[in-house]
Amino acid sequence: MIALTHAMVLAAGLGTRMRPLTDDTPKPLLHLDGRSLLHHALDRLRDAGVQHHVVNAHWFADQVSASVASHDAPGRLVLREEVLLETGGGVKAALPHLGEAPFAVVNGDAFWLDGPTPALQRLAAAFDPARMDALLLLVRTALVEGEAGRGDFFMDPLGRLRRPKEREICPYLFGGVQILAPALFSAAPEGPFSLNRLYDRAMEEGRLYGLVHDGAWFHLSTPRDLERAERLLRAGMPTAMF
Repeated sequence: MIALTHAMVLAAGLGTRMRPLTDDTPKPLLHLDGRSLLHHALDRLRDAGVQHHVVNAHWFADQVSASVASHDAPGRLVLREEVLLETGGGVKAALPHLGEAPFAVVNGDAFWLDGPTPALQRLAAAFDPARMDALLLLVRTALVEGEAGRGDFFMDPLGRLRRPKEREICPYLFGGVQILAPALFSAAPEGPFSLNRLYDRAMEEGRLYGLVHDGAWFHLSTPRDLERAERLLRAGMPTAMF
């Protein structure tokens, strides 16, 4: 178990699949249930006790900066990326601001409803630095409305993750919420790169773990996904989503 004091929200992406909504607006600033996705993420982190928040920005960075400034989460810092660093490069660039202990990383377009215990609290309680370099929040693909593809991971009884082999369909999708240890970034490359490169190395060392979400989660890739999520929230969540 760890105490979450630092976190990062990834808000620099181009959101190309969400066009035309993202032609003049960053994807994390699109609204769902009356608030921007970015503010929803900052709400969750603030409520989990996080005291230091880092948000990266690239696409319409001024809009992201203004949105972060309008939130009441403590310790807010925006890092502007002149060159898009992707997920891994973005987090690596933020490491000097994320402390020496494991920290949370939330995708700027991640939106979820908590189960009996908040997801971030569950992740913090389950994270074991002696065994883990990364702990990912997973969603059951069978419960995902929208395109889930082949899924992302299989999980063994201890929670360790592996990628699918040829022709395998994974039961779990990464939910865009995670806790990472700074050690994950040892020997990480310079410049832009995906966090998937570090996941694969941690997987080979048996240090990539997952935790299955026990609430509702929304796949928000296209405008249609956003419309569907809004309809579901307005109608009240069906129990099949849990």
